[in-house]
Amino acid sequence: MSESQAGSAASKAKRYTGLGLMIALIAVVLDQGVKLWVENNMELGESIEVIPGFFDIHYILNPGAAFSMGEDFTIVFAILQATVAVIVAYLLFRRVKIRSWAIVLGCLLGGVLGNLIDRIFRDPGLGFGHVVDMFSVTNFAIFNVADSFIVCSMIVVAYMLIRGINLDGTVGEKSKDQSASRPDDDQDKPAA
Repeated sequence: MSESQAGSAASKAKRYTGLGLMIALIAVVLDQGVKLWVENNMELGESIEVIPGFFDIHYILNPGAAFSMGEDFTIVFAILQATVAVIVAYLLFRRVKIRSWAIVLGCLLGGVLGNLIDRIFRDPGLGFGHVVDMFSVTNFAIFNVADSFIVCSMIVVAYMLIRGINLDGTVGEKSKDQSASRPDDDQDKPAA
């Protein structure tokens, strides 16, 4: 690879990092904006019917995880969310070299940060804050914008992993980063 090709690849990777971070920022702003609107315009426990018999805006505070599970482990969820945010940010800055991964990881990062902000800054306090949830689908959980970003991005991550799409754009084989950092195991085997 020539210097100009390497420079072009690095420039493209930085552009994709920026795209991922911009998407994460949009997700956080959207999530926190909806939460603030709900807090300022609804009473805790209040419900507004949007689609009769199917979808409501229902304001609750969730100390647990999905489906309000693990209400006694709020700090654990805060630590896990912070860990995921660090890992996803690392991948965006150091490993992602294609747009599709930048978009999906940006969505995941934004969703995780949206709920982590609640865990850190909302009552009852640092690491124990309750997440604001508001979207209620009949016979399903009550969730928020951040949850939607997390779930949708994880569906796409699973699809991309099943398809074998690596962070650098290679498909169905070791990524170039992995191949360069680890010698091929087959080199040590005697030829048949």
